[in-house]
This record gives sequence, structure tokens and C-alpha cells, in this order.
Amino acid sequence: MPFVKVGTENGADIEIHYNDHGSGKPIVLIHGYPLNGNSWERQERVLLESGYRCISYDRRGFGSSSQPTTGYDYDTFAADLKELLDHLALDQDVVLAGFSMGTGEVTRYIGTYGSAGVSKAALFGVIPPFLLQADDNPKGVPGDVFDGIKQAVIADRYKWFDDFFANFYNTDVLAPDRIGDAALRASFQVAAGASPYASYACVDTWLTDFRADLPKIDVPTLVVHGTADRILPFEATAARLRDENLISDLTVVEVQDGPHNIGWTHPDELNRALLDFLAR
Repeated sequence: MPFVKVGTENGADIEIHYNDHGSGKPIVLIHGYPLNGNSWERQERVLLESGYRCISYDRRGFGSSSQPTTGYDYDTFAADLKELLDHLALDQDVVLAGFSMGTGEVTRYIGTYGSAGVSKAALFGVIPPFLLQADDNPKGVPGDVFDGIKQAVIADRYKWFDDFFANFYNTDVLAPDRIGDAALRASFQVAAGASPYASYACVDTWLTDFRADLPKIDVPTLVVHGTADRILPFEATAARLRDENLISDLTVVEVQDGPHNIGWTHPDELNRALLDFLAR
């Protein structure tokens, strides 16, 4: 399996596992919590058939990447992405695509390193602009909600994953037609294999303030978001990006009644929006 070294912890290498398939225009696929790069399977197949080169990777702490106890913040996540892009010499006409937590990598990467070499950005189930409720961010979510999540992860992260995935896929209304029991078990298995430390530490990253990064996104950007997203509610995330004009060249596609992971439950709608956007 291919890896790129992104740091060390106590003398041991921290390595990011990636897959690089196909040829043509490259698109980098950045997964959501608590999954891995293979969670893009319903998008990668279509992208490969359409002639794109697909690069997916596992965030530190997840999938087959190293499981350190350092670096769980978006500055480090963005630096890990840069190491991968540099390693693969992806320095021109690259599309950065993120789902959920992965939308934070895309946003912080461009906010920190600029858009040189990046032609477009695609964001699905977005976490920006800023989830935490504050005096200057009244539309955010109260901090005690996230404190409760961290306590739930500590108490029994496996039970937490069960509860999380029920809302990740809106299983009460979408199972079994759009999310079967086997697929749900597969997601749980991937999550269970993630670093226990990362499972907890990543919760604080959800409170990252991306408002200073967003104006620096100067490439065409696509946002696709489910209107019934219970993890990152549409009105607190995608609607704000659109209504507050936080990204200059933005296309927002709403997936009616879509849950958080629309990539699995509504692949036709997401893939169509993505391919149309890439073809422009």
C-alpha cells in the first residue's frame, strides 16, 4: 500500500495511506469522520468511468494511516494534504473534494496555502463556516452539545458510533431502501477500527472557525448538502455559505430530504451535480 510520511511521534513515522487510480484530470477525495478513503466508492467508480484520476487518502488516525496522538487540528490536517499533493507532484489543475470533515481540509488548505494549482473545490455535507455558537456567531450550535459528544465517546465509543450512524444516514426514514443493514455494519466496522484517541480528539476540530479562510477560496466551488442533514444542519452550514456570500464563486445544490452522507444514500444526485460541475 502506498504511504507518504507526514511527521513523527516519539521516533515513529506518521504515515498517510493513499490510493491513486486512473488518469486524466486529478481529483483528491477527502473523507468524513469516522470513515476512510474507501467511503468514496460510489463516487470514485463514476469518476473513473468519466476519465478522471482519483486520489483518496485516510486522514491520520483513520483507515490504514498511522494512529498518532498528535496533530488533530485543521492546520495539521491541511499540512498533511499538502504533503500528499507535493509527494504526488499534483501542482496544476487539481480538484479538491471533501465530505464532512474533509470540507474543512479543503477550506483550510486554500486558506493557508492558496489556490495555486487548484482549479476547483467541491464540498459535500459542509462543516464551514463555524459551528460553535458565540456572540458573533449566534447561528452556531451551543458548546455543551459538543461536550456531551466527547463524554459519549469516552463512555462507550462503540455505542456512540451506533447512535451517530443512525443520524449520519437518517436510518429511521431511509433504511432499508437507501441504506441497508450490511452497509451500516460496514460503516461501523470502519469506525471501530479508527484510533480511539482520534475518535475523541476530532470532536474539537468540528468547532474550528473557518470564516477567515472562506474569502480566500477564489476558485469555482460546488456545495452539495442534504436538507435533512442531522449532523451538520443545512441552515447552519451550506445555507450560510450561500446566503452570506462567504465564497465568491459558489454553486449550492440542495438534496431534498438527504441526510448527512448523501454520497451513499443519494449517489445519483450527488454524482450528477459533481460531474456537471467538473465539466464546466
